[in-house]
Amino acid sequence: MESLKITTFQAYIFWENCEKNLQNLALRLSAIREKTDLIVLPEMFNTGFSMNTTELAEEMGGTTMQWMQYQAKKFDCVVTGSLIIREDDNCYNRLIWMRPDGSYEHYDKRHLFSLGDEDKHFSPGEKKLLVDLHGWKINLNICYDLRFPVWLRNDPSDPYDILLVVASWPDKRALHWRTLVPARAIENQSYVIAVNRVGHDGNEVFHSGGSMCIGPNGNVVYYKPNDEDLYTFTISKEEIAKSRRIFPFLKDSDSFKLDI
Repeated sequence: MESLKITTFQAYIFWENCEKNLQNLALRLSAIREKTDLIVLPEMFNTGFSMNTTELAEEMGGTTMQWMQYQAKKFDCVVTGSLIIREDDNCYNRLIWMRPDGSYEHYDKRHLFSLGDEDKHFSPGEKKLLVDLHGWKINLNICYDLRFPVWLRNDPSDPYDILLVVASWPDKRALHWRTLVPARAIENQSYVIAVNRVGHDGNEVFHSGGSMCIGPNGNVVYYKPNDEDLYTFTISKEEIAKSRRIFPFLKDSDSFKLDI
């Protein structure tokens, strides 16, 4: 598929209230009027970025995943976002890639945000997840991962097309967000789709959104600060091919292997 239609939802998230969040998200998504290939929700979209794993962690296949499965089937598209999952004796900030047929894959956040004590409540992921959607190769990541370019570095022998980041990124570091997202697109010659939340959380941390899609040359496809926003846009593979053809610097990059 040469083009892909993406719907992002920069949501206000009700603090630690899964039921209210899922109801609000379903209501907001009902405004989608055109066929889309992918719906992207923020990090911990059902609870907010909380360390209250005792009360909020779900099992795989629990309430939120059932909700995601229903929405994916309803809109006949993939739905993705992260939530708190308990597995054995560990909790993970886990991104779910839910397909309309009910099958799914998951990515556990690799880089835990120690400044917010995430590393004290969650276990880190141990592997990357790259998925295929209609012939597009997508690299899935969560929030703090954005700061680690080695982890996100494109492989010139088998490059991804989209770097996708779901986030709960605070306004006080919005300059970093606005700088890092375009940088990751330019250095990897890929689209970057980065979806943040808006509003105050239960710790009085303010989030100003700034969700965006940046093209492989750093061009802005979509950018929305401050307000809750549901938006659908289309991206083209030709844009990637053109960028890599005119300026083929990926092939000159250093080879390395991550020790994980």
